[in-house]
This record gives sequence, C-alpha cells and structure tokens, in this order.
Amino acid sequence: MSGKTEPCVPRITAISTAVPDCDVHDRYTEWAARQLHDDRRAKLFRRMESRGGISHRYSVLSGNDAALDFGGFYMTGKEPGTAARMQRYAASAPDLAMKAIAGLPPTDGVTHIVTASCTGFIAPGLDQLIARRLGLPASVERVSIGFMGCYAGVTLLRTAGHIVRSDPTAKVLAVSVELCSLHLQETDDIESLLAMGQFADGAAAALVSAAGEGLSLGSGLSLALEESDELITWTIGDSGFAMHLSGEVPGRLAEALDADATRNAILGEEAPAAWAVHPGGRSVLDAVERGLPLPPGALDASRSVLDEFGNMSSATVLFVLERLARERPESGIALAFGPGLAMEGLRFGWVGDDAV
Repeated sequence: MSGKTEPCVPRITAISTAVPDCDVHDRYTEWAARQLHDDRRAKLFRRMESRGGISHRYSVLSGNDAALDFGGFYMTGKEPGTAARMQRYAASAPDLAMKAIAGLPPTDGVTHIVTASCTGFIAPGLDQLIARRLGLPASVERVSIGFMGCYAGVTLLRTAGHIVRSDPTAKVLAVSVELCSLHLQETDDIESLLAMGQFADGAAAALVSAAGEGLSLGSGLSLALEESDELITWTIGDSGFAMHLSGEVPGRLAEALDADATRNAILGEEAPAAWAVHPGGRSVLDAVERGLPLPPGALDASRSVLDEFGNMSSATVLFVLERLARERPESGIALAFGPGLAMEGLRFGWVGDDAV
C-alpha cells in the first residue's frame, strides 16, 4: 500500500506590473470639482481629495479624452453609454495586459491561464486573446474571473495555486487588468466623486508553478460581513458601471477586524512578517491598521502603491506583492476587500528552489 503523496507548494516565481502612460489624477480633480457648481462645495471636495494619500493615477484614455475636456470621451454633452465604454475596454485591456506580461520571463510551457477583471466584458475573452498573442497552444486551459471587485486579485492567485496543487507540472499565467477610468459618472454627490477619485487603470501578471524560488501561496481566507450588502456595490447601468462606496466602510471594517474571532482567523498563531493589504483608500488602510492592530510601517508597501498608482481594483494587491517579493519575507498575509463588504485573503512566504 503506497503512502500519501505530500502536496506541492505553489509559488509565484515572477510578478510584473504595468500602467498606461497618461496620469489623470489632477485632471480628474478639476473635472470632478466642475460637477459641484458651488465654490464652497468644490473647495471642500478639493481639500478632502488632497488628503486621500494619492499623487498619481493613470488611464488608458489619451489626448483630449484624458484631459477630461470638452469634446473628449466624457465631455460630448452626454455621458458615454455602456456600449461605448466596452468598446474602449475591448481596444485597450488586451494591450495593457500584454504590457504587464512583457515584464515576465518567457512564457514558454504555460499550461494554464487565469484572468481577472471586473471593469469590462469581451468575448472572446482576455484569456483567449492573451493565449493567441503569446502563441500558446490551443490546448492551454483557461479560467476567467469576473465582476468580483477588488478582492478578485487574491482569488486570482488562490485559483492559480489550486491548479498547481492539483497538477504539480502546471505552469500558470495569472493576469489581472482593470480599466476603472472608463466608468466615471457625472454627479454632484461629493462622496461619489471622492470614491471615483481613488480608482485608476493597471495590470499585473504572475507566473505560478511548483518549482523555483518565490512567494509561496498558502492557505486562504474568506469572510463576509453580515448586513453589509449596501456598503460596496458595483452596478451595470446604461452609462457604464456605477460604483457605490459607503463612507461607513472604514468604520465597519475596523470593527469587524477588531473582533477576536476575525483577528484570530487572520493572524493564526503568529503574526506575519509582511502585509500585502489591498489599498482601497487611505481610510481603508487606516482601518486595517487600527482593527488588527498592526505595528507602524506594516502597510508601507500598500500606502506606497496607493500614492503612486491609486486603487486599480483587482490588480492592486499584485502591485503590493511585487514590492514585498523584493524583500523575500519569511511569512505574510494578503488581504483584499470588495462588494458586500467581503474579504479574501491568503498566506504567503518566501521559499527556495528546494521547497516541495
């Protein structure tokens, strides 16, 4: 009778990230302030926006479109419809995904592709388009994760890890691409304008396998708050996808993380050496720091990504992991939050070539 086969250790052997060329953060601030039609409220918005911990955000829009000026994508006298936004997504998302993939080692031998995106829909999907552009065989297996929101980045990596556990010979290409700037909405609601002012475009790609050194993908964690359905919503309408981000989110999140059962489920027996927390906004990072609680500087990588790129939905946590991977942390926890309010997480830690 044969003994049990020990499960392999899936690990991220490479991560690469990419953003478009056009920085639209300051342009957005002026565009949003014009929606308010009141100097007092516009000044209040600018003051609150300046405290958001973001210096730069990038968009696939370019030229007059990115300037958010008259005659551009958002300034034609009426809001662009969902069809027009999806046409822009179809034209730009594959290119940005390939820009991120270009920073990886050669993708020869990839057996599986997993993609995540919640800011657009196309068919054939990103998985097929990426496979064709890379010249991968038609037999490559594909999984698409859609419309889960910001925590889909963790789900993306967990799915890649599960594939490798089930087939230790697998080499998985995991790709997230988000074009949040295609979903701006005209409104005079300051809370909505501040929420939109956090989001940006970006893509990330990772190779996951059972061989080589890298960040191991360990056990996962899923939690959802009771009676939180209205805190974060992502609704498809006639003028794109409308995000609602309640101002109650940071407080509710801090309260949930402060509960003994939640804290114990996340931390386990020993606090990790590194934290890859999705930077859903400065107030969200503050809430995580306060709720767990974390030592000063624990979320420096998350805050740095937020400052330099904004919130790129599901791709953002991979930007944070890319930075942490340079430090080869012995242990770590990745957390991301999304619609509901729900949380997805996983444990990670640096492993060498000999880890099995």
